[in-house]
Amino acid sequence: MFPTPDQIKNYIASGLECTHLEVEGDGQHFTAVIVSQAFAGKRLIQRHQLVYAALGDRMREEIHALSMKTLTPEEFQ
Repeated sequence: MFPTPDQIKNYIASGLECTHLEVEGDGQHFTAVIVSQAFAGKRLIQRHQLVYAALGDRMREEIHALSMKTLTPEEFQ
């Protein structure tokens, strides 16, 4: 059974405080716009690592592909 975009959204939100979070996908491939103050001062790879940490083992076991835009609240405006 493939995860839904809402499930992915909940996984991310449970591990990372977000001010805006959008997830779309078909069960295997997902795109996400993630806005969090936690990204402030972080490079792109560090931002992605925060999201991967929030997803935990699900990134290896359930999610085939995730394309992300990771922004701070100031960058999102």
